[in-house]
Amino acid sequence: MTSPIRIETGSDPELAVVTINHPPLNLYDREMHAALAETVTALERDRPRGALFRAEGKVVSGGVDVRDSFLPIAQNGDVDAGTAYFAELVELGERVHRLPFPTVFAAHGLTLTWAFELALACDLIVAGESASFGLIEATVGLTPAMGGTQRLAQRCGQGRAKYFVMTAGRFGAAEMERWGAVDRMVPDDELDGTARELARSLAAGPTVAHAATKEILATLAADGLDTANARTGEIAGKLFGTEDLRGAMDSFVERGHGKATFRGA
Repeated sequence: MTSPIRIETGSDPELAVVTINHPPLNLYDREMHAALAETVTALERDRPRGALFRAEGKVVSGGVDVRDSFLPIAQNGDVDAGTAYFAELVELGERVHRLPFPTVFAAHGLTLTWAFELALACDLIVAGESASFGLIEATVGLTPAMGGTQRLAQRCGQGRAKYFVMTAGRFGAAEMERWGAVDRMVPDDELDGTARELARSLAAGPTVAHAATKEILATLAADGLDTANARTGEIAGKLFGTEDLRGAMDSFVERGHGKATFRGA
């Protein structure tokens, strides 16, 4: 059986391209759940220097296959099973969020529920101009459970996160870019190329420094400004022991700004 998620490197082994392909609507079901867990494990193990998440088809995802994922738990009123399943979802989102390299998500068409939560767990979101987003779990009496509510609030404030989640609406790329939930909006026909080029450029850059940036921001989110400030010296100071920094400094002195080559070491 073909997995609903595949990882490819192609001609650029530094960049992992993660493609969701589970037609017709890339719905989240038990098969997708297992595939996402396997994908995250592979990324943690193989440590590419960057990853691009994208999807095949007319939409990134139409949401969750309720019959497969939630209905049996709901019919049985099984609180323990629901709690355990949501704990797995939260862990998956957190593992993506903490990958020690840059991650980019390319959004087109509909990007609903789990897919938007996965996007929010990535570092940067690029959207086609006709893309739309929704966390519509409230329509079946649920709330998002992969960390999307929290991460949306971090990006654009609690008020907008509440409005987005509680109304279960669908919001276009332009509005999401204004909110700060989407980092860049591009014409639909430029989405794939733009997202790939952004991911490639980040993967070819100072990825150890990028990982330090992510760690500082994660500390800010978890423990506040004072703790992030207190830990910045320790986190950033380690970069002076990297080959990338030494090589970039030598390159700057010898050839000027912007000509360094980075190895991620």
